[in-house]
Amino acid sequence: MSEETEILFERRGAIGLVTLNRPRALNALTHAMCLAMDAQLQEWERDAAVAAVVIRGTGEKAFCAGGDIRALYESGKAGTSYAIDFYRDEYRLNARIKHYPKPYIALLHGIVMGGGFGLSVHGSHRVAAENVVFAMPETGIGLFPDVGGSFALPRCPGELGMYFALTGARVKTADVIYAQVATHHVPAEHFEALTERLASGQTPDTAIGALAKDPGTPTLEGLRGPIDRHFAGDSVEEILAALDATGSEWSRETAAIIRTKSPTSSKVAFRQLREGRKLSFDDCMRMEFRMVHGIIAGHDFYEGVRAAIVEKDNKPVWNPADLSQVSVEDVDGYFAPLRGGELVL
Repeated sequence: MSEETEILFERRGAIGLVTLNRPRALNALTHAMCLAMDAQLQEWERDAAVAAVVIRGTGEKAFCAGGDIRALYESGKAGTSYAIDFYRDEYRLNARIKHYPKPYIALLHGIVMGGGFGLSVHGSHRVAAENVVFAMPETGIGLFPDVGGSFALPRCPGELGMYFALTGARVKTADVIYAQVATHHVPAEHFEALTERLASGQTPDTAIGALAKDPGTPTLEGLRGPIDRHFAGDSVEEILAALDATGSEWSRETAAIIRTKSPTSSKVAFRQLREGRKLSFDDCMRMEFRMVHGIIAGHDFYEGVRAAIVEKDNKPVWNPADLSQVSVEDVDGYFAPLRGGELVL
């Protein structure tokens, strides 16, 4: 399959098939990919011969590892419009998937993070292979769990969404299903057979049901008690205090991980998820568009990307450096109405 075209579209029987085609970049999303996919989904929505949409990724390593962070970093540093244009149109695509009137089936394998979460979790069916690794690692690069994370994460069981948002924890297939990020487990070797069943006109529930397997026991099931207790706090500081007071190895390790993240992003993400519990999906996306303007105008995103992706020293110098230095007013700024206009969906 050619790597020249970043995203491929195919009519196969009763389905429209989307293939993310940047395997060397772990199928990371570009602005052009978002625009092309949004336009194609609109066309298939109007086509009565298309009963469902299926999306997959090429290569063995990833369904989609997120947005093309380096391009966003370079845009922000240079002051070009690419970063804001990308986020605007990515969020519009997320909303189209959420409201899509036809079944939307994501075939997930390998890395599913950030933008890959946004391309899948809002669809009707999310089918996870045995090698899925899911995370929302954004606070570690001075960002926040966007692409509809405001809506989806607070609706995970208990406080799992807050746990994912603040820790960036990586979890595998059984946990992805337990957290309701995915709906079914089908071994990767059966993905092509599943695609053909869907193309032949079988309903998603029938086609997936014939191939679905038990994913095994989720690790998160045994951690739900402490996660739900500790991550129910009214602030990041309260969550850390609860973890510190417990003294278990898991609590110590979890608190230590949170303390490595951007203090600003941690506080912004905390408020994002608490606000998102009460908002409609579209209002969540409008909120995220406000938030991302603050991120692009700030410091920690560029420092986080520098440390993780550009120079790869993994030693970000956050500013402010401590949660206590991030004021309520600082956080409020990320949620303030936009002078240049809100996100239009």
